This record gives sequence, C-alpha cells and structure tokens, in this order.
Amino acid sequence: MSGTNSPEAVKKLLENMQSDLRALSLECKKKFPPVKEAAESGIIKVKTIAARNTEILAALKENSSEVVQPFLMGCGTKEPKITQLCLAAVQRLMSHEVVSETAAGNIINMLWQLMENSLEELKLLQTVLVLLTTNTVVHDEALSKAIVLCFRLHFTKDNITNNTAAATVRQVVTVVFERMVAEDERHRVIVEHPVLVQGNSNRRSASTLKPCAKDAYMLFQDLCQLVNADAPYWLVGMTEMTRTFGLELLESVLNDFPQVFLQHQEFSFLLKERVCPLVIKLFSPNIKFRQGSSTSSSPAPVEKPYFPICMRLLRVVSVLIKQFYSLLVTECEIFLSLLVKFLDADKPQWLRAVAVESIHRLCVQPQLLRSFCQSYDMKQHSTKVFRDIVNALGSFIQSLFLVPPTGNPSTATNQAGNNNSGGQASAPANSGMLGIGGGVTLLPAFEYRGTWIPILTITVQGSAKATYLEMLDKVEPPTIPEGYAMSVAFHCLLDLVRGITSMIEGELGEAEAEYQAATEAVSSPAQSSEQQDLQSTSDQTDKETVGRAVWEEMVNACWCGLLAALSLLLDASTDEAATENILKAELTMAALCGKLGLVTSRDAFITAICKGSLPPHYALTVLNTTTAATLANKSYSIQGQSVLMISPSSESHQQVVAVGQPLAVQPQGTVMLTSKNIQCMRTLLNLAHCHGAVLGTSWQLVLATLQHLVWILGLKPSSGGALKPGRAVEGPSTVLTTAVMTDLPVISNILSRLFESSQYLDDVSLHHLINALCSLSLEAMDMAYGNNKEPSLFAVAKLLETGLVNMHRIEILWRPLTGHLLEVCQHPNSRMREWGAEALTSLIKAGLTFNHDPPLSQNQRLQLLLLNPLKEMSNINHPDIRLKQLECVLQILQSQGDSLGPGWPLVLGVMGAIRNDQGESLIRTAFQCLQLVVTDFLPTMPCTCLQIVVDVAGSFGLHNQELNISLTSIGLLWNISDYFFQRGETIEKELNKEEAAQQKQAEEKGVVLNRPFHPAPPFDCLWLCLYAKLGELCVDPRPAVRKSAGQTLFSTIGAHGTLLQHSTWHTVIWKVLFHLLDRVRESSTTADKEKIESGGGNILIHHSRDTAEKQWAETWVLTLAGVARIFNTRRYLLQPLGDFSKAWDVLLDHIQSAALSKNNEVSLAALKSFQEILQIVSPVRDSEKPETPPAVNVPMPVLIGSISGPGLSRPFVRTDSIGERLGRYSNVEPPIVNDELEDLNLWWAAWNSWYKIGSESTKPPIAFDKLTFIPSQPFLTALVQIFPALYQHIKTGFNMDDLQKLGVILHSAVSVPISSDASPFILPSYTEAVLTSLQEAVLTALDVLQKAICVGPENMQIMYPAIFDQLLAFVEFSCKPPQYGQLETKHIANAKYNQIQLFAPAEWVALNYVPFAERSLEVVVDLYQKTACHKAVVNEKVLQNIIKTLWVPLSLKYSCPSESTWKLAVTSLLKVLSIGLPVARQHASSGKFDRMWPELANTFDDFLFTKSIPPDNLSIQEFQRNESIDVEVVQLISTEILPYANFIPKEFVGQIMTMLNKGSIHSQSSSFTEAEIDIRLREEFSKICFETLLQFSFSNKVTTPQEGYISRMALSVLLKRSQDVLRRYIEDERLSGKCPLPRQQVTEIIFVLKAVSTLIDSLKKTQPENVDGNTWAQVIALYPTLVECITCSSSEVCCALKEALVPFKDFMQPPAPKVQNGES
Repeated sequence: MSGTNSPEAVKKLLENMQSDLRALSLECKKKFPPVKEAAESGIIKVKTIAARNTEILAALKENSSEVVQPFLMGCGTKEPKITQLCLAAVQRLMSHEVVSETAAGNIINMLWQLMENSLEELKLLQTVLVLLTTNTVVHDEALSKAIVLCFRLHFTKDNITNNTAAATVRQVVTVVFERMVAEDERHRVIVEHPVLVQGNSNRRSASTLKPCAKDAYMLFQDLCQLVNADAPYWLVGMTEMTRTFGLELLESVLNDFPQVFLQHQEFSFLLKERVCPLVIKLFSPNIKFRQGSSTSSSPAPVEKPYFPICMRLLRVVSVLIKQFYSLLVTECEIFLSLLVKFLDADKPQWLRAVAVESIHRLCVQPQLLRSFCQSYDMKQHSTKVFRDIVNALGSFIQSLFLVPPTGNPSTATNQAGNNNSGGQASAPANSGMLGIGGGVTLLPAFEYRGTWIPILTITVQGSAKATYLEMLDKVEPPTIPEGYAMSVAFHCLLDLVRGITSMIEGELGEAEAEYQAATEAVSSPAQSSEQQDLQSTSDQTDKETVGRAVWEEMVNACWCGLLAALSLLLDASTDEAATENILKAELTMAALCGKLGLVTSRDAFITAICKGSLPPHYALTVLNTTTAATLANKSYSIQGQSVLMISPSSESHQQVVAVGQPLAVQPQGTVMLTSKNIQCMRTLLNLAHCHGAVLGTSWQLVLATLQHLVWILGLKPSSGGALKPGRAVEGPSTVLTTAVMTDLPVISNILSRLFESSQYLDDVSLHHLINALCSLSLEAMDMAYGNNKEPSLFAVAKLLETGLVNMHRIEILWRPLTGHLLEVCQHPNSRMREWGAEALTSLIKAGLTFNHDPPLSQNQRLQLLLLNPLKEMSNINHPDIRLKQLECVLQILQSQGDSLGPGWPLVLGVMGAIRNDQGESLIRTAFQCLQLVVTDFLPTMPCTCLQIVVDVAGSFGLHNQELNISLTSIGLLWNISDYFFQRGETIEKELNKEEAAQQKQAEEKGVVLNRPFHPAPPFDCLWLCLYAKLGELCVDPRPAVRKSAGQTLFSTIGAHGTLLQHSTWHTVIWKVLFHLLDRVRESSTTADKEKIESGGGNILIHHSRDTAEKQWAETWVLTLAGVARIFNTRRYLLQPLGDFSKAWDVLLDHIQSAALSKNNEVSLAALKSFQEILQIVSPVRDSEKPETPPAVNVPMPVLIGSISGPGLSRPFVRTDSIGERLGRYSNVEPPIVNDELEDLNLWWAAWNSWYKIGSESTKPPIAFDKLTFIPSQPFLTALVQIFPALYQHIKTGFNMDDLQKLGVILHSAVSVPISSDASPFILPSYTEAVLTSLQEAVLTALDVLQKAICVGPENMQIMYPAIFDQLLAFVEFSCKPPQYGQLETKHIANAKYNQIQLFAPAEWVALNYVPFAERSLEVVVDLYQKTACHKAVVNEKVLQNIIKTLWVPLSLKYSCPSESTWKLAVTSLLKVLSIGLPVARQHASSGKFDRMWPELANTFDDFLFTKSIPPDNLSIQEFQRNESIDVEVVQLISTEILPYANFIPKEFVGQIMTMLNKGSIHSQSSSFTEAEIDIRLREEFSKICFETLLQFSFSNKVTTPQEGYISRMALSVLLKRSQDVLRRYIEDERLSGKCPLPRQQVTEIIFVLKAVSTLIDSLKKTQPENVDGNTWAQVIALYPTLVECITCSSSEVCCALKEALVPFKDFMQPPAPKVQNGES
C-alpha cells in the first residue's frame, strides 16, 4: 500500500477524483441535474479537504460518505454509461482505502439495486470483490448482503455471469476467513493468552467472537444450513442454492482454513454439530443402495446415489479426516466405516472406484494411518478401523476376481469396446491368443481362474492422484475402465506398505539414535548431569515403548489383510513388474515385522514368498506346519468371511523354465519351476541377503525353501561348500531351459553371496542362521536314514560356507557348528557322513591356517577351540571317520607341527583316545605314533604337554589287548623319566614361567588355579603325574604289569626322587603312595579266592600264587614294603613336612590293615614294615639320642653324590639343591622341643596302630568254621616284640589307659591257639616246661614296663597295680587256661597226667600255660617285694588281689592241673605276706586294707581245710612235707598276725581264732586205716593251732583296750573250744564201753585239761580289772563238765583232771551281799 500513500499517489488520486466528478456532472448535465449538482459540490468538497488537511487520505475517509454520494446517485440513474463511470470511480476510491463503513454500506445498497435490475452484473461482481478485498470496513449485514448479492448473480441465466459469480463467491468466502485469520494474528500480538476460548459451546456463543470471526462464523453456519436445504440465518435474501456448490465451498473452507476450526471452540462446535451430521445424512442414499436390487419390488424406492454429490461428499470427508481427525475422532470412525462399506461388491462400480481413490488418499498418509491405529485399533471397545480398511482392500481385490460377469452396464466396460456381457469372457481369450502368437507382447494383467484384469498405470507411486474424485464437472457417473479399480487398490496396498514401513523404520532409526545418544550421555563421566541423563534415558525408553506399541499394533492390524491380498495378486500376476512390486511389498513387510520382533507375521510373509518360489502344491512341511495362523488350512479370513487361499491356477500362463525331482523320501514324478518361481526365489535370496539380521527363526523357512529349490535345480556342493550345477548324469530327470541354465550360475553365486554376507550379521542373527542350517541338516539326516539314496547336502555345504566366511569371529559359532557336523559324522549314510567329516576337517584346517587377529600363537583358547572337534571325532566309531581324523592330524602335524604349541594336548588326545575294544591293529598303530612322539617330539613340544605324553603312555599301559604293549609302555615311562632327569633345568624353567603366567591370569579372573597336584611346583607336578600313572599301572589286573610297574615306580622315586622340591614330597606321599596303597588294599581285600588253573599257555603257577588273592597279596607286600622303605630312607626329608604326623598315621593305618588282613604272608610282611619304619630292624638311625633333629645324622657326601645322575658328565644340581636344604636344617638350631613333641606324637600314633593291630588280630571271632582265620604264632610274636622298642619312645606319656590296652592285647595274644599242623614246630615237647617265644615276648614286654616304672617319675608308679593285675591274670592261666572265643581246643599237656588225647576233635591246640603262669607268679612276687610300700600299690589293694588270685590254686590244692602250682602259690603267699602285712598294719587306720582281711581269712581257711582229696598215690613223705607247709602257714599267723591284733579288724581276728579252733580239734576221717591215721590226722598241725590259741588267750602286758579285746576274744574261743572237747570226750567214753578211745583223742583231752589249768593260773595272776566278768562265768561253767570226766578209765586223763580241778578252790567263797567289778 505504500505506493498509494506517497504524496504523488495522493495527488494523482485527487486529480482522478476531480476528473471523475467532472465527467459525471458532464454526463448528467441534461438528464439528471441533481446528480450534476451533487458532482459539482463534490468537487468543491474534495478541494476543501485537500486544502485544509495534512492527512488528506484520513480526511477523505472521514468524509467518504459525502464524497461517494455523487457516484451512488449516478448509479441510481441506471444509465449504463453513467453506471460504469461511477462504478469505476467507486472502485478507485476503494482501492485507496478511503471508504468508511457507512459509505461502504451505501455502496452495497446501491449495488444491490443494480443487481435487482440485472445491470452491469460483471462490473458489480468486480466492485464487490474490490470492496471486500482492499479493506475490512464491510461487516455484518453489509457483508452478508454483499455475499448474497454474489450468490444471486451465480444463479442467473447467463453462463459467464454464473461462472464469474461462482468464482467471486469462492473468493469472497476465502476473504472472509482470511480476515478472521488476520484478526487473530493481530490479536495474538496484542495480548498473549490461550487461543481456545472456553465459552459456552453452542452457536449462540458467536456473540463472544470478534467482528471478523463473527462474520466467518455466520457465513459458515449458513453454508451448512443451505447445503442441508434449510433457511440461512445471516445470508438474508438468498433465492436459490445447489448442494454441489455448497459442498464445494465447505470443502474449500475446511481445506484452506483448518486452524480456524482447530483454534476456536465455536467453529469446532460447528464442525461437530453441523458438518458431520450433514455429511452422514447426505451419504444415506449411497449406504442404502444395493446394486442389482430391482426398484419395482420395494414399495418405497431407494434414492439412487448421485455421482456429483457423492463424489463431493467423499472429498469433504477426505478433508475432514485429514485436517480435523483430532477433533472428530468418533465422526471419523463413522466416515471410515462408510468408506469401507462403499467398497462392497453390491455398490455401483463408480462408487467403488471413488471410494478406492479416497482410501488411496489415506494410504499415502502413514502418520494419519498411525493415528487411526492409536485412536481406534488400540482402544478397547472401538472398531478396528485400520484393520478394516486393509481387510476391505483385500476383500475388494478378491471380489474383483470373483465377481461373476453381469449385464449391468455400470460394472465394466471393456477397453476394446466389446459388448459388456461378453467383455470379460473374451478378454482372456484374446490375451491367451496374444501369448500363443508370441509376436505380440502380453499386456500387463492379473489373471485368476479365468478372470483377466489388465493393470493400468494410474499414478506415480506414493502420490494419490485421483481421476474420478476430480471430475467436478460431470453430472452422470463416468464409465470406469476395466482394471482401473484393481490398479488403484493394488497401488493402495503398495503405498500402504511403503508408507508404513518408511515411517516406522524412520522412527525406529531415530529412536535408536536417540537411545544411543542418551546411553552415551549416561555413560559420560560428568557426575552432575548423570541424574537428568538417566531421567532422559528413561523418558526416551518410555517414548520408544509407546511408539513400539503403536508400530506393533499397526503391523498386527494390517498384516493379515495385506498378506491375503498380496498372495492373491502374486498368484494372479502375469506381469514381471507387478510381480516384482508385490514381492517387494511382501519382503518389506517381512523385514519390518522382523525388526519389530513380530514373529508370527514375519514368518507368514516369508512363508508366502517361499510358497511362491516352489511349484504349486509342493509338499514342504516347514511351510505347511508353520505357526502363522493365517496359513492354517490355506484360507484367509477377511472381515469374518472365510476366503479360500488361492493356489496358483494350474492353467497359469507362466513360462515353465525347469523340471526336476522333488526332495522327498519317496519322490513321486517330477515338478516344474516357472519363471515366477525363480523370481520369487530371487526375492527370497534378496530378503535373506539384506534382512538376514531380522529373520531369526524364519531362517528355517527360507533355507528349507532354498534347499528344495536347489535340489530341484540339481545344484550340488563342491569344495568350500559352494553349490555348482551338478552333472547331468546325477539327475537324469532334471530338465533345464537355456534361460535357466544361464541363470543358474547367477543363482549359485547369489546363494554363495548370501552366506558370505553372513559375515555382516550380528552374532544373534548368525546364531539363528546356524541353528536353521543345523535343523535343516537334521531333517536331511532323518530323510537319509535307512536308504542309500543321495542325501541333500545343502545344509552341510552351507554350514561349511558360513563357517569359512565367518572365520574372523569363528569362536561364537564354532561350538554349534562343529557340534552339528560331529553328529553328521555319525550318520549311517556314508555319503552324508563323508561330507560331514569333509566339512569338519576343512573347517579345522582353515581355522588353523586363517590369519586370525591376534594370531593363534597368542590366542591359545581359540586354537584349542579349533582343535577340539578333532578330538571329539574320537567318540565316533565309524572307521572311515577315524581315518579322516587321523589324516587330518597327519596334515596338521605336517603343516602346523612346529606351531602346534598349546594344541599338542588335543593331538595327543586323539592318539590316547584309542580304546581297548578298537582292535589290536588300531592300538598298535596308535602306539607306534606314541613311540614316535616319545623318541622325536619331546624336545619340540611345550613342556606343559609332557604330562599328557605321560598320560597317553600310561593309557597304553592299561590296554589289555597285548601284554607286550603294556610292558613296553612302562618302559616308555621309564625313558620319559630319564628325559625329565636329563633336561630337568630347561623343563623346570619353562614350566615355572608358564606357571607364573597362569597364576597371574587366574588371579585376574579371581579363580583358583586348578591343575593336578596343585601347590607343588610345576616340574614336580610332572614327576607326580608320572608317579601317579605308574601307580595306576601298579593296580592293573595283570600281575606281570603290576610287578613291572611297582618296581619301576619305586626305582624312579628312589633314583630321581631327590630332584623333587622338599614340599612336593608331601604330594608324593599323599597322592601317589598312599593312593596306591589304598587301591592295592581295596583290590587285595576284594580279590577272588578261586583257584587259577594255569597262567595261560603252558605256564605253570606255583601253589603260593594260584589264586587272584594270592597274586594280589604279592603286590600288597611289594607295595607296602616299597612305601615303608621310602619312609625310612627319606625320613629326613619327610619329617620336616607340615603333616608328617598325618602321613605317619595313614601309613600306620595301611600297615594296620595289612597286618589285619586274613593272609599270613601279608600280615607278617606288614609287621616287618612296621618294624622298619620304627627303625627297629634297620640301623639307619642312632636310637640312643632321639632328641637330635633327624637330618643331622644323615651323612652329607653320600647325598650330594647321589644327586648327580647316572650317565651325566656333570652333576645336575638344582638351584635349591638338597645340599642347601640340608644345610638349612643343620645350621639353624632346630626348635628341639617341637621336634621332640612331634616325634612323640609319631610314636604315639605308632602305639595306637600297634594297639589296633593287636586288639583286632587277637580278638576271637564270633563263629568258627573251616575258613576262620586265626593269627599265626610268628605274627603274634613279632607283634609283641615290637612293643618294648616302641615303649622306649612313649614311656614319658604312657598312662594307665595305655597299660590297660596293652594288657588286653598281651592277654589275647597269649590266648590264641595254634593250628594242629603247626604245633610240632612251635610247642615244646609236653614233658619240658618251657615257654614259647610268644610267651617270653609277653613277659619281656611287662618286664620292660616294670623296669621303666621303677626308674620313672613318681606319677608313673600308679601303674604298678595294673601290671600286677596283668600278671595275676596270667597266673590264673595255671588253673584255668584262657578260652579263645567259642573255639574248641585240645589242651596239649597236662603235667599231672602225662598224656595227650591224640584223637581230640579240634583243629586247634591250646598251649601249655602252666610254665607261663608260674613264671608270671614268680615275677609277681619279685615285683611285690620291690613295690609293696608304694602308695599306688597300697591304694589299689594289690595285696588283696594277689591273695584273691592265689586263692584259686590254693583252694584247688590237689585239684590243680600241675602240683607245682599250689606249692609255688603257698611259698609265694608266704613271701608276699611277710612283706605285705607290715604295710597293711601301717595303713590300718586308713581302711585301705579292710577288704583284704576277709579275703586272707578265706584263703587260709580254704587252703588249710581244703576240700580236694589228695591223690591216692601220695607217699607218706609227701604228705608230711605237705603238712609242714600247713604248719608254716599257722606259724605265719602266730608271728605276723596275732601279735598285732590291735591293728587288725575284730572280725578277722575272730575268723582266725575260729580257724585255729577248728584246726586244733582233730578232725577224724573214717576213710583212713588205723595205720595211716597217725599221719593223716596232721597232729603237728593241730598242736600248733592249739598252742597258738593258747598263746594268745591271755596277755600279761595289757597296754591298750585293743589288746585286752584280742585277749578276751582268744579266751572266749579257747574256753568254748575246751567245753566242746570235754563234752565230746564224755560222750565217746560213755559209748565206747570197754574199748579204749583213739590215741589222738586222748592226747587232745589231756592237752585241753592242761590248758585249762594253765589258763586259770594265768587269770589269777592278771590284774583283776583286766578280766571281765563273762570270762569268769565261762571258767566257772567248765566246772560241772570237768566233774563229769572223773569216771574216765584212762589214768593219764585222771592225772590231768586232778590238776585242772585243784585251782577251782579259789572260787569257793561265801556269797557277798553286793558284788561290783569283782570286788565285794
């Protein structure tokens, strides 16, 4: 406008105005004077305004109504010329914007009049347009009037006016809305506040709108009213209106000003409340109309669809959906559903065409589709709109194929112009003719079951350029060319797929990029921002999750429909380009589903492509059993109606390009491939090539299909796994056209490229590929079972190819790959197996030669991984496979031998894998290889592998096919040990270096280093492995191998053992020697006792080795002796080890089990080993000074000398040589205490073992039979002989418990009987009383102990009693030989009756125990003499026990087995008592001897008055001698006991008294003859008894009440005794009559009478207070008895009686009045 404001412009305006006014006045001069006057006054007015005002335009505007007036008047004249001039002038004013509102109103009124008069119609329109566009002064009614004016002009009869008016209306409507937009803009600049007005949302709320907005509102509202055929509210004065025009106007407003409706609630309300219902209402005829339903039949004819309205409605709907989708969610749902309905087959053809076009418009807007999906498909109770659209397209396409040709003219018009009815029938015929002619090119078309539909090129892909939606000028429905709808629908599908995929993939890409950026941000080091980064990442993830849900829903909603439609089109397509597009769409969808992880849909699309690749009805299980739901029973379900999945029609006009055999177990005939199959195959290859990463499990489908195609085309694998066309010979039924022949190399190439491109797949996808190939291969393997037909090697070949191209990351696929190939190698079909082995060995060789990064030499793990399958092949038994394996090993050794390095173990493993059952020849061959390795390769392999060589050599030793191989391999082990010895330093250095590296690795990983014999240094471990191997051979089932291995083992340890580190000896002991001992022990104890007839061949077996058990016994002896020797000779090395004591225990345990084995050879050998390790037999160590540390006594030079190996020029001294070690031990003052302590512990352990051996071996078995094992005497003797030496070491701690244990063993050992076979060699002849060596050993043992106690400290003396107990137990054997369990034995010698029962039933003979028992007794007496006073002996009642023990033989007396026994017992008793009684008296008060006295009394009693009868052949002299022994006993009583009565318990004294009493009376026995009576009556004995009684019946010197008591007691007894004798005499005298009484009875009575007189004399002399009244009473009581004796006939008796009666005179006294204490 700036141009109009410049001074020049203003000046020009003024000039023009004036000239216009002049012209007007001139024109009206004659006819219209008022006008002229007005014009002239106008000129003046203009001049004055120009003169007075600076702002001329503003002033003009103010006065514009006056200025305009003349022109309006001019128009009123209705003169054309004047009117034209006025209108032009008014337009000029308008264009300078100098018209005010009132002026404008006046102008419009004037124009209205002109319009009503139909004047200057075009000029009017022009003026209106200028008025409304140049400024905004026209509002409200004026504006509506102006608009109505234009409308009115639109409906004139004049065509030009009509069209101009229509254009003007359109422009005016636009202007109204543009004003509103401008107003909003201005307003926004002034006040920033929310745009949406929260007003009342009904149309009355228009009052709240600003002026321009209000106008727009009113206008739009009225347009709706008009279209709806209602009266307008605002556009007053409308006379007529057409719907089509109204709809066009609505569409243009909606399309051009969407923001108005989106920003103003009032407008959006209009949309919802007016526009949508209107559209729906107008659609109704289309919805209800069914084509082909006859109108006549229905009473109310349905309004027919009207093309112009229908088409415009669809356009409005398109705009509504596109622009206001967000506002009209529900309404759009209805619109979309309608669109879908319009595609129905019963709708007119043109309606379907425009509907398809509308849908096409939607299909090119993926974002919109996405919104549909979000708003409808993803909501719970909503129509699945998006799904329906896609499904409708699918159904539409199907219906086009399935619609029967009808005569309805609207269905189709053939392009060729044939009559409609025949059109469809003739078209295919023509096309067929064209094809057959071959000269004419075939039209691109779809053909299906006789329906032929051409494909038209309608639009550029990606843009929806509609044909029929743009036909705004047509009133009649156009004829739709055949194929148009199909082509649009086809493009819809393609654009839909393209749009969705590009949108989703774009978003996916963005999401991934953002996610990566976010993740990187999170991982960035900046701490502060970390929080928010995390936040953003999570937001990001949420956003992606939401996004992903939508994408997945979109795909899920559309894939079924798409797939159904595309598959159908693919089947029907005859055009290569169309086929290509369809396949591309399917491929794109498959890839998209793959990216989103939608497996079912992905597989379904892939299956479709796969099916397309294969011949029709080809039986491929993978495709038929696929999970995809759509493909169940080959039917698609679209919108609920089930449509059969279309199989390619057999009469398809495809060129057949190949004929081949199907890949099946039983091939039936041949199959054909068409060019379309090949095209599909290429797509499949393309899919796999480009989208391999997202195929996942679908690889199965893809590869299965390719496998079948390859088979049909006859491609066969060649080296490296590539597939090449096979020779014609191989598939006689394969026929290929030249076209395909040229294609085959290309296909084969693409196939190879496909697998080459697997190197770009990520690891997971690669795994999917490998898995798929493996499962394919498994199927091929299944198929090849049980028949020798050529198998399909596709999978194996491709596994090889994939492996070869992925060598750079072979690790991740190596295991599944080789694992599967190993399975193939085990297949029974030889061709299959051969290829499996070929592939496997090729891969291994390629892997080893491949230039890995880092190189293999630095990547041991990889090298081992690569070689591992080679080793695994050892598990396969097919000889051809083993041959391949060995060939491969050979090639590897030839090419890679030097660099095998860490691969050696596996290569050696292959040799070692030869099993026992694999035939002698194979074992021989492998063994030769091993011999070669041992002779040539040891120096070249890493030292770490030496151990494996040892293992493999050992394993050949264990093969039992050929004894010589086993023995040779033991020789090899000896050679290997020599090699170790010679190259010791080098090997050790290398191993230590290796060890350090491994240790470091292990620490970094935080794991413990794990290798056999771990803590030992590596070089030592090598030795240990060698020893362990030899150890295993030591328990081989064959005795020869055992012996050889045992000798070798102990020799190597002996010869090279000094090389070991000191600490390693620990392992040698534990892991080698003890382990060996364990196994030998186990085998020996379980060995078979069956007799072995011969050693194979003509070898005779000695009877000492004729059972497995005896052969094992030899091994056990050898092994135990070897180990014991090592313990003995290497004691100086072993002792400083930490757990020597534990080892010692274990060794003892082994010695113990051997000693307890039921085999005399083994048990005796065990004791010898026991003696050896205790160093009892060998003079290795100076046993006098056990304190010195063991190492010092070892002579140094010998050791150093022995280190230099035999046959070495220089001595091999280790860095940490033995010499230095010894130096360390001997120079540093050793902590003696510990050593001694440890030593002590060892000896104690030995003692415990000794005890266990002793107690177990001598424990009698519970039941006896022929096989019962009873230890031999030499064994028991050896056992007991060990004790004294052992005891020297443990005496300091030897306590009571130990002593008891010893006792038990000695006791049991002595009790063991001997076998009657052996008795002549062990037993002395029965007449000699000699001890066996065992018995001597037992006594020696006790003697050692006793001596030790004697010199030992105080606390040891408590052991005396136990020793006594032990010896006393032996003493008892004299009368009661020990029982050995329940065993029946015959006693060999009974000294009393010198005879042997020769025919006793027992196999076992007991020994003669008498000499042993008597010797024991002597020892007891001896010992007691030394120890009687010892506190322990006193406390433990030893004396009592001795008495108790002696009681047995003493009470038996003549019944003792041997007479010497009881005599020895008496003398012993006397000796013991002579020492013991004083001690007993000394301790009388303590009560320690209380229980002894009754025992003693008992013993005296039972001996002196024995119940045993003297033997008949006892001579008088003997008897007298025996009597004298009895007398000695009584003398002992009178000298040692009674004088000390006051220290002795009363009861005891009483018992003695009673006994003396009993002895002093002659006991008469009727069995004696008179002659013997004198002797047999033991007169001497009686006499001494009585004298003793008398002697103690009174005492002159009573010092203590105690003494008085003994006197009283003696007196009482004596008096009672006298009374008894006298009474009996009187009786006898009376009965005898004239016969004289026996002499000894007379003597006795005389003795008694003398005693009485003496007694009374003594009593009188005693102090009266010392005699108690009872005594006197007893004395006086004798008197009457004495008186009765007077009548006796013997004169001697009478004399004695007189003397006895005389003293009684003193008792004759008159009775006293009172007597007290004997005094009156």
